Amino acid sequence: MQENDLPTISVCMATLNAEAVLGECLERLYAQDYPKEKIELLVGDGGSQDKTITITKKYGGKVFHNPLKTAESGKAIVLKHVQNDLVLILDSDNFLPDNNWIKKMVKPFSDPEIKLSEPIKYTWRKEGGYIERYCALIGMNDPLCLFLGNYDRWNYLTQKWTSVFHEEEDKEDYLKIKLTKAGIPTVGANGTIFRRDFLQSANIGSYLFDIDIIAKEIAKKGFVHIAKVKTGIIHTFCEANFRKFIKKQQRRIKDYTFHKKNKSRVFDWNKFEIGGESSLGLLKFVLYSVLIFPLLIQSIIGYSRKKDLAWFFHIPACWVTLIVYSWGKIEGIFNQEEMSRKNWKQ
Repeated sequence: MQENDLPTISVCMATLNAEAVLGECLERLYAQDYPKEKIELLVGDGGSQDKTITITKKYGGKVFHNPLKTAESGKAIVLKHVQNDLVLILDSDNFLPDNNWIKKMVKPFSDPEIKLSEPIKYTWRKEGGYIERYCALIGMNDPLCLFLGNYDRWNYLTQKWTSVFHEEEDKEDYLKIKLTKAGIPTVGANGTIFRRDFLQSANIGSYLFDIDIIAKEIAKKGFVHIAKVKTGIIHTFCEANFRKFIKKQQRRIKDYTFHKKNKSRVFDWNKFEIGGESSLGLLKFVLYSVLIFPLLIQSIIGYSRKKDLAWFFHIPACWVTLIVYSWGKIEGIFNQEEMSRKNWKQ
């Protein structure tokens, strides 16, 4: 594809005290071998008190106030200002792994059926923190997804990018995927590129829930085509900060109960399978976490396929998730408030 034919891209990002990672994120973005005039940066900021706004403006980004402070609300706000051909959903802790990343990611859009493109893996880095490496090895940030089967990045343990039923066609540089009601993986975040018209046709309100957009399209047409591009993205996530991992799991369950109560997730998930192994996945997760030994076996198998001691974080990761989610469900009966973003930072 000639440079004149390359599509324009709006990079949509939500921030809240993200100075620790934002500089490298944007430095890598603007180091891309892609026409700079075809990239715009739109940021929904939740009231950062650090240097987040200064860093954003240094790279020419436009900042919009996000009063609800969450990532989903920030993305929804900036989406209203998008005019370019494609929309890249990028988090401040996402680093592009090479300078040709955007060109690889836009290639599938020559096929008019493709609605979005997403990296097929999280890039594993030897120098990354042990939690970052663990998430790259299992292809997800929430170990529960391993048992539900609805993860969406390459997993060294299962040797799959998802366990959700789908049709797959190898197009050399990417896989063309057809998703149906048989299951939806957790696509839509951490370096996903959407067609602007497809994204805006979802009539997004105060919150942008990535996976709901896919579900709505399937409910309407019966299927959706996406591309899994044969590249990765670096997601620093919690790096090596165990307390941050716990806090992010707490945020996940509290926000889930809040949005369920408020019906912010307008799509009826009861009509869909969550993933390829969802029927018994939750029970399996509980049993494995309580018995411990099965988690150890999974860790050993994973280590045999990719030698990294970060595999053994699998055990505490599952323990924490089980405890936090169980308490969150109980607490949610009495307190269904969204998790406070006070003092939140990346």
